[in-house]
Order: sequence, then C-alpha cells, then structure tokens
Amino acid sequence: MKTIQLKDILAISGKGGLFKFIAQARNGIVVESIEDLKRHVAPATARVNSLEDIAIFTNSEEVPLADIFFMIHEKSEGKQTLSHKSSVEELKSQFKELVPEYDEDRVYVSDIKKVFQWYNLLQQHDILEVIDKEEEEEKEKEKDQKEEATEKTEKTEKTGDKPAKKEEDTTK
Repeated sequence: MKTIQLKDILAISGKGGLFKFIAQARNGIVVESIEDLKRHVAPATARVNSLEDIAIFTNSEEVPLADIFFMIHEKSEGKQTLSHKSSVEELKSQFKELVPEYDEDRVYVSDIKKVFQWYNLLQQHDILEVIDKEEEEEKEKEKDQKEEATEKTEKTEKTGDKPAKKEEDTTK
C-alpha cells in the first residue's frame, strides 16, 4: 500500500504553518519553517505534533493523515487541491469523497481545513514523497537483520569465542 512520507514534519500549536525537525536543543527543539525556511527553537512546553502521528477519526477506525494525503495526491494527480479558504460545504463534500466514513461528530471543519491547507503547503514546497509501505518495511527488516549479524560478528571477534558448532546426531 502506498502512502505519503511525513517523517520530521511538525505542527506546533499556536504557530501557523508546518515545520521540519532540525535538531534537539537544550531547552526544546530546533525547527525550520517550511514556508520561509527560518529556524527557531520550539520550547519544551510547546505542543508539538508530528504529522506522522496524526489520524482522522472514522466510524470504524482511525486513518493516518499520511494515507489521507495520499488519497488527495491521487485525486489531484499530484497538484494543488481545494483551498482551505473554500466554502464549508465544498470542503465537507470534497473530504467526504476522500474519506466517506469520517466521523462527522469528531472531525471538525477546522480539522478539514488544516488537512487541505497542510497538503497544499507540502505540495507547493515539493515535500510530498510517495512511498510504498511494504517496501519500506522490507528494507527496515533487512537493515535490522544486517545490524544483528554485524553485532554478533563484532561480539565474537571481541571475546575470541568461536561460533557454537552444531552437534552431530550420533544416534544412527
């Protein structure tokens, strides 16, 4: 299944726009605005949310924001989509097409506006990267297996131990 990569993209409560995580600071995190590329420190007291962790409520489950961005990306063919300043009816109907079962009691118009605003911002700055979840998971597994093998080899070399030999079956 394909989705959109949202790693290190942050929303900070009280600040408009989106930010990229740059580094950990002593008193918070260093972020860079996606719009004007200015850097500043978001204090540890700020409510910072990774877009990767945000999901939209539906009647049956929660749909990750990345998956919704992918749906918008497919529908708009990778171009800008409906403006967040469009009429409430337009926004709701467009969102209903994308996520037919979204929970209308828990997903507010302000949430829908943010989805479209954030998608357009990321698209405008060419940050939307389509990835294949299965491929990413396979690469991650291979990487983990290689690291484990390397650790075992290093441990064996440090201790001078030889790998345990398999005992032969002598009950013939």
